[in-house]
Amino acid sequence: MAARGGGGVARRGSRVMAAPEEPSGGRAGGEPGREAAGLSGGRCGGGTAATAVMFRCGEELVSGESEEESNGVNLMEFSDEILLHILSYVPCTDLVLNVRKTCRKLATLCLDKSLTHTVLLQKDYKVNKDKVKQLMRDIGKEIYQLNMAGCYWLPSSTIDHVIRCKNLVKLNLSGCHITSLRLSKMLSALQHLRSLAIDVNPGFDASQLSSECKATLSRVSELKQTLYTPSYGVVPCCTSLEKLLLYFEILDRSREGFMLSGQLMVGESNVPHYQNLRVFYARLAPGYVNQEVVRLYLAVLSDRTPENLHAFLISAPGSFAETGATKNLLDSMARNVRLDALQLPKAWINGSGLLQHLKFNNPFYFSFSRCTLSGGHLIQRVINGGKDLKSLTSLNLSGCVHCLAPESLFRKAEDDIDSSILESLVVSCCNLRHLNLSAAHHHSSENLGNHLCQLLSRLKHLLSLALPVCSITDVAANVEEPPTQPNAAPQTFGKKVRVGIQTYPRNLTDQANQKIESSVFWTLMGSLRFLETLEIIGSSFSSAMPRNEPAIRNSLPPCIRAQSVGDLEVAAISQLTYLQSLTLAQLPNIITGSGLVSIGLQCQHLRTLSLANLGMMGKVVYMSALMDMLKHCKCLRDLRLEQPYFSAGAQFFQALSHCSSLQRLCIVSRSGTLQSDAVMSFMASCLEVVMCHMFMGESLTVCRNLQQSIVRSSIS
Repeated sequence: MAARGGGGVARRGSRVMAAPEEPSGGRAGGEPGREAAGLSGGRCGGGTAATAVMFRCGEELVSGESEEESNGVNLMEFSDEILLHILSYVPCTDLVLNVRKTCRKLATLCLDKSLTHTVLLQKDYKVNKDKVKQLMRDIGKEIYQLNMAGCYWLPSSTIDHVIRCKNLVKLNLSGCHITSLRLSKMLSALQHLRSLAIDVNPGFDASQLSSECKATLSRVSELKQTLYTPSYGVVPCCTSLEKLLLYFEILDRSREGFMLSGQLMVGESNVPHYQNLRVFYARLAPGYVNQEVVRLYLAVLSDRTPENLHAFLISAPGSFAETGATKNLLDSMARNVRLDALQLPKAWINGSGLLQHLKFNNPFYFSFSRCTLSGGHLIQRVINGGKDLKSLTSLNLSGCVHCLAPESLFRKAEDDIDSSILESLVVSCCNLRHLNLSAAHHHSSENLGNHLCQLLSRLKHLLSLALPVCSITDVAANVEEPPTQPNAAPQTFGKKVRVGIQTYPRNLTDQANQKIESSVFWTLMGSLRFLETLEIIGSSFSSAMPRNEPAIRNSLPPCIRAQSVGDLEVAAISQLTYLQSLTLAQLPNIITGSGLVSIGLQCQHLRTLSLANLGMMGKVVYMSALMDMLKHCKCLRDLRLEQPYFSAGAQFFQALSHCSSLQRLCIVSRSGTLQSDAVMSFMASCLEVVMCHMFMGESLTVCRNLQQSIVRSSIS
């Protein structure tokens, strides 16, 4: 909760967190995240509520009822394989600490290797220190993969109990605070460890690592390291590294206000070992120090490029200038390696002939975000004139304004795309699963069958897709009929028509009767039945609170082609039965938001919803539809709303209370209002909420009082 300037409210043992990312999210065809790290997975989850199951075990009835009185299904008659599959959906802490105590058969099944092999505790806010200690005591020796990422509330003394897991092969402690000495003691006992994820915080001292700890690190082949201070961390000790994932989150100033230097600390200047490296990934937060530190990591690569390197990915916001060392590195890569995955800062690609010299083997991931890459270069240098690229599964062309045009020298950003370039891309990369074409104007021509949506409908394997709003509009509708003015009365005789907001259909059936199935976007959504992530974002949109970019006070107006995109197009999204994440930003023609209701009814797997700047900016015209939608979103976990003049009142929070699985809420609203009593009622009814950010127009006093009330209620 924050007044005009910002701030946040955390809940139930969580902490005050930074503002969430901008609505674009970067998922569709964006940087590889948890999947790329290879540190996620497993079936024994934590984070979701345990599946409610009533077991009846012969004479041992859990409910205490007689066999005649109980109407429940006797699950104990199922085979062990079926029961193990059912139990795999129950959090591991519940299995070991609760379900195991119900009967002898379940006591045996709950300790099956298929359930205890991998334990996921990441962001499981219901797990406390006592549960973790008991879990480690009971099944520590049976755990081979342990993920505790984001368990920041657990004290270091609790993390120490990981030492009981002697057979650990993969360990993720990202987000857990652990000192150099505690890390040394822990790793000294984990001799089988091959994959590690840790944070390097201020005060980390590699000289405190014991010889036994360094011996364990020398066998680690996969390392994910998040840096909050200039340091090599444990990289110099990992002499067998094959996969290195670095996250640079170093601030330019310390908490005391002192400027930080990009030079690494004394005693940590050992040369990292990269000779066996196959994957190098670095993601930088904004800041000069982060750029300086990553250059020191890259300096070693420029001297000797690993022969087996096949994935080289650097994600850097803003401007990241190329230096002599990085140029030597890229030249060495062009001579000595064949890549399967590539992502570089835009300054390293723009104006250079790098893509012409790099060699690729069986590429599966390309990211050219915000590069001045023309369609001609894309086809000739990346796809090699239409070469079969069935291996490519992820392509990020976000912000590449000329990527679908033959040349960019005399072309304006708003000119029509060359459909033959997109067609070559679709034919060559027919197995794409993630595609990002956002942050650009991709206008289709009037030629029949060459619309962007029609061509993309051939990509049947897509799981995530990001498009600009102007790319989904029907060309004929924009050419023949100008955008309808809702307040304009028709110039006809006969029955008078009331001047004001027009009446629009409130359900999918009425919209279908208007033949919206004939639109190209409706056809696209109908052909991508298995799409899980969708982002439709205005090409001129900029979030008021972006993650990796400076905030812009006055955003640009929507594209002219986007003026007709509204409720009917949103309703088309309801065809995506398996949709899990949806982002809609800068859709100017939203009148009632009726399409949102259709999505709430049809997309029952929706977990993440982000809405920003929909309809008229001076009024939230879709509030009624949004409240109707939320009543059906039983699986929704993350909700982000960015809309000026948003009124978070009693009716809104009452509707939001139907989202029983909600964990995170963020509202960004210039001149917005809220009702403190309604917020308190909502927090009391939605017990899963762990983060609540509200950046509104209320006074600082109101926000502080509300924050204190929430903290007091969570303690009591």
